[in-house]
Parts: sequence; C-alpha cells; structure tokens
Amino acid sequence: MSDTTELSFEDALRQLEEIVTKLERGDISLDEAITAYEKGTALKAHCQKRLEEARLKVEKIDVPAAGDAASSAAPFDPAAQS
Repeated sequence: MSDTTELSFEDALRQLEEIVTKLERGDISLDEAITAYEKGTALKAHCQKRLEEARLKVEKIDVPAAGDAASSAAPFDPAAQS
C-alpha cells in the first residue's frame, strides 16, 4: 500500500473515487477488492485529516464584527491542537 501522507486532498479524493467505482462495478477479484478497500480506508482518513486541518485554519482567522477584511490570521500549528 502506498503512502498517502504526501498526497494533496484533491489527489487523494480522486483516488478514493476511483476505488469506489471499481468496488461498485464488482469486476475485481476478492483479493483486489480487499486491497482496494484497505487503500480506500487510508485515503478516507487522509482526506478527513486534511479537511480538519483546513477547518482549524479557517477558525483561526480573526474576522472583525463589522464584516470587514480579516485583521489577522495565525499560522496553523497541528501540534498545538493536541
């Protein structure tokens, strides 16, 4: 199974969609289906992690009450979220 940590969200999602399509068609062997399912699970976890990181970045943006442009934004540090 290849490492998913270097994939962009978009690439991981594209690969996950391809796996789902293959599994839905059902034209692969049981062993291939198991391998595809395992990779799909890793890709899903990767996508969820990237989405959570993005959500936390958005939450850190300081937006003034008047709806003007953000006055500041702090860089996201995943280690600080633990």
